Amino acid sequence: MMGELREREPLSRHTSWRVGGPARRFYRPTDAEDLAAFLERLDPGEPLLWLGLGSNLLVDDAGFPGTVIQTQACLTRLERRGATGIYAESGVSCAKVARFASRHDLVGCEFLAGIPGTMGGALAMNAGAWGGETWAHVVSVRTIDRVGRIRERVPGDFSIGYREVLGPPGEWFLDVALELAPGDGKAGMARIRELLDRRAQTQPVGLPSCGSVFRNPPGDHAARLIESEGLKGYRIGGAQVSEKHANFIINTGDASAADIRELIDLVQRRVEDATGVRLVPEVKHIAGEQP
Repeated sequence: MMGELREREPLSRHTSWRVGGPARRFYRPTDAEDLAAFLERLDPGEPLLWLGLGSNLLVDDAGFPGTVIQTQACLTRLERRGATGIYAESGVSCAKVARFASRHDLVGCEFLAGIPGTMGGALAMNAGAWGGETWAHVVSVRTIDRVGRIRERVPGDFSIGYREVLGPPGEWFLDVALELAPGDGKAGMARIRELLDRRAQTQPVGLPSCGSVFRNPPGDHAARLIESEGLKGYRIGGAQVSEKHANFIINTGDASAADIRELIDLVQRRVEDATGVRLVPEVKHIAGEQP
C-alpha cells in the first residue's frame, strides 16, 4: 500500500456542507494502480464511499462505518488527446476541465465551470448547468470495481438521464475521454467568466452548501416552488434555506447533518402538500451508524 490511510477521519473536513461524522477508514491513493491494489486487498463486505469534493453528499453525524476513498487529491491527470479530445481522471475538478478546454481552443464544456465538484461526481449524476450536460461529450470512460478490476466502457453501457446515470453495479468512474469542438478559446473563457458572474449574483457562493438540493421537476423550477411556499430564509438549527436562491440550503455555521436532513424533509413535505409535486433530491444522503 502506497497511499495514505487514516482512521476515524472527520468527513466534515471533506464535504462542502462542512458536516458529517468520522469515517472508520479514509484512504487517499497515489494513483489508479495503487487504488486497484488497495481494493483487491479490501474485505469484500466493507462498505465503500467514493469522495471527490464532497459537494453532493450529506453524511450523517454518526459518520460512515466503512472505508472512504478520496479521489480529489490524487486522481488528477488532465491531458489533451488528439485534435479535439480531453482525458481527465475522476478527481479533476469540473471547473479545471472547463478552463483547460478553453486554453486549448476547445469549446462546448464551459458549463462545467459552474459545477462545484469533480469529474467523477459529474459522470455519476450527469451533472449539468446552463443547458449543458456532462455525458453529451463523453466518448468513453474507465471504471474500477471493488476488487480492483479496471474496464473501459462507452456511453451505450449506461442509461443516462436528467441527473441520473445507471450502469453496471459495483463499478465507479476512474477517468473519462471527452470529445469537444474546435473553437475560440478566448470566447470560451469569456463565456466561463459570464457564467460564473451570473452564478455569483444568483447563488450563495462562498457559503457551505451542496449546490442545488433538488432536481428541477419537468417544466418547472424547484427554487420557484420552494419560494412560493415562503420558505426562503427558513431555518432549522444551523441549516437555512438560502435567501438568495431557494434551492440551496446553507450551513450558517453550526448546522448538523440532522438539521440539514430535517430541513430537506420539511421543504419536500411543504411543497408536496401545497402543489402535489414531490421534489427529488439531487444530494446523496449517506446514512451510517457510529463504528
